[in-house]
Amino acid sequence: MVFPDWLARYQRKNLGSDLSAGAIVAILVMPQSLAYALLAGLPPQAGLYASILPVLVYAWFGSSMRQAVGPVAITAIMTYSVLSPLAPPGSAEYIRLAALLALYTGVLTLGFGIARLGFLSQLLSRPVVSGFISGSALLIVISQLKLLLGLHTEAGNSWQSLAALAQHLGQAQGATVLLAAPALGWLLVSRYLLVPLLVRKGVAAASAQVAARVMPLLVLLLATLVVAHFDLDRTAGVAVVGRVSAAAALWQWVQPSATNLLFLSTPALILAFIGAVQNITMAQALAAKRRERIDPNRELIGLGAGNVLAAFSGGMPVGGGLSRSAVNVMAGAQTPLASMAAALTTLLIVLLGTDWLARMPLAVLAASIVVAAISMVDVQAFRQAWAYDRADALALLGTAAGVLLAGIQVGIALGIGLSLVTLLVRASAPHIAVIGRIPGTEHFRNVERHGVETLPEALFLRIDENLFFGNLNAVEMRLAAELAKDVRIQDVVLIMSAVNRIDTTAMEMLADLNRDFAERGIRLHLAEVKGPVQDRLLRSPLWAALSGQVFQSVHAAFEALSAPQHAPEFHI
Repeated sequence: MVFPDWLARYQRKNLGSDLSAGAIVAILVMPQSLAYALLAGLPPQAGLYASILPVLVYAWFGSSMRQAVGPVAITAIMTYSVLSPLAPPGSAEYIRLAALLALYTGVLTLGFGIARLGFLSQLLSRPVVSGFISGSALLIVISQLKLLLGLHTEAGNSWQSLAALAQHLGQAQGATVLLAAPALGWLLVSRYLLVPLLVRKGVAAASAQVAARVMPLLVLLLATLVVAHFDLDRTAGVAVVGRVSAAAALWQWVQPSATNLLFLSTPALILAFIGAVQNITMAQALAAKRRERIDPNRELIGLGAGNVLAAFSGGMPVGGGLSRSAVNVMAGAQTPLASMAAALTTLLIVLLGTDWLARMPLAVLAASIVVAAISMVDVQAFRQAWAYDRADALALLGTAAGVLLAGIQVGIALGIGLSLVTLLVRASAPHIAVIGRIPGTEHFRNVERHGVETLPEALFLRIDENLFFGNLNAVEMRLAAELAKDVRIQDVVLIMSAVNRIDTTAMEMLADLNRDFAERGIRLHLAEVKGPVQDRLLRSPLWAALSGQVFQSVHAAFEALSAPQHAPEFHI
């Protein structure tokens, strides 16, 4: 795709909305971009650089109309967790490694898209994704506490970081705390209370949203003015961004080495996978609101290309951001032209100079990260999962705990493992129901739930799961239990309406059952076998040796097995 479809059919009526939205987004997400670069262990200006070329290329190749990419919390904390053991954060070597990680991630993601592997984003269940994001958010909060307190503790896992903070709590810098505490408090108020408060005062909801979005920028600017006015960085030890060079990292060359490529292969694969899941999920959610459709493979191509360019401009991996996309929508973006306008506005800001970053306090940037991270902790998702499916809730909780206790890579591996275990447990214990006919109809229901008719010498058993080696024992045990209840049974009808696949082991088990039943004078019948399943059974020894019949419907089986001596019984 040389020319994007959205640009070919662009409507001029959207031009004003897109250009204004782009300018608004560039300004409002600037503190977030700086903060996430800091979270990744990179110089804050790297967040600005990563908001230019990667955004442009994603807007060109992606399929979402309003998704906005750039520095995001998840990729930032993953970058830090992977690279901090290898080099001091902020050092030249660390920046080179971050750029290589972005390049590696981008190439993998781009390859996923070209190979049309967008469906892989569905391998993580929503509870696992929620658990991963919630655990990462808590990890982000813990990682920023030292900056809020003005401490210089060593990085580690969550418990090590908390222990180090507790040990050095008495060394917290008073000026830093006095600056960070009100900033953190006001940012929390503006995120959770400002909008409803303004609405109650008669302010329009849209205007109230704008005010809440502007607040982090205003808080950051005010804190910078306070530091400069009172000279807090020089007299009170308040940590600041420091002088930066805009040209230093606006474009840089990345030279991969075999050693680094080997070490970063697993982290890059995980980062590419998580980025793909997050990006596609967010794009689908935004598209659903306007009844649009996205192409998962184009999303991967756009995100992959964006990360490749991010490697050469700032070195910070990028992704589809929740808050960034929310600002984009709130500002009135209609097409990806808004993201292009945001990127060009950011470029203009960088070219005009970044000297204004020099005295920006790191503690207030950390406060903005903490507030953004807190909003990512999805307590509602856990409550809903717990009420609906305890296994999903435990997968969510286990993933979050794994991230907190053992790190992001272990957490996501644990989440995938829990999802697979849950799937296997459910499949190995299928729902099996004895069914009967609702009087006067051709409908059949579970005898334990409805008043139905049954045949005294026939057992109608419905298996609500595919048959495979892992659940055969449960099926055999249920059959044995039902046959033991009534020695009169001469016909067993297995209803296959919910069975989409029978593996080789299951087919052999059915053949063994057929032989066993025949020796006991019991006929085995099948009903409502799906076409693809029947096609495979036709080539099996079971089909030719079946002692009973294959019925098109349960009703047909019930009628065929009904006889004068089989007076229907009624179950309530």
